Amino acid sequence: MRGVGPPRVEFLQRYVSLLLFIVLVLGGGLLIGYATLPDAWYASLAKPPFNPPNWVFGPAWTLLYVLISVAGWRTWVREPKGTTMKVWGAQLVLNFAWSPTFFGAKMMGPALVVIVLLLAIILLFIASAWNRDRLSGSLFVPYAAWVAFATLLNASLLWLN
Repeated sequence: MRGVGPPRVEFLQRYVSLLLFIVLVLGGGLLIGYATLPDAWYASLAKPPFNPPNWVFGPAWTLLYVLISVAGWRTWVREPKGTTMKVWGAQLVLNFAWSPTFFGAKMMGPALVVIVLLLAIILLFIASAWNRDRLSGSLFVPYAAWVAFATLLNASLLWLN
């Protein structure tokens, strides 16, 4: 039975690393989300007619964070120190910065700058990953659509208030 040990260890290492990516991204996103829940300030803002109800954000972000995790993990397995992985890291930093800027500091203008940069970095990740790993690039497409919508929402809130 020679050769059975290492492949099993490699298999476990791969999927333990996936679990770590999910814990980092989903856990980090949930912690930041809970720390910066919409409060009376947000409730008092004039909102555009397309503003979704608050309950939509939790399930949407949970799904998106899983997709972000899988794309990041796949990129890390393929090229842990490559440009695409650095772009993935940059989007995560911007993603995690938006809620504290918008909800925590109540600074809609700077939050709009953060989310515009985030959308640009997401699109850069899709373009960078597309030819190397189309699945990773594809996993970011719903994320790009949601962040484009969130950018419009942030801009609308800034305009209306």
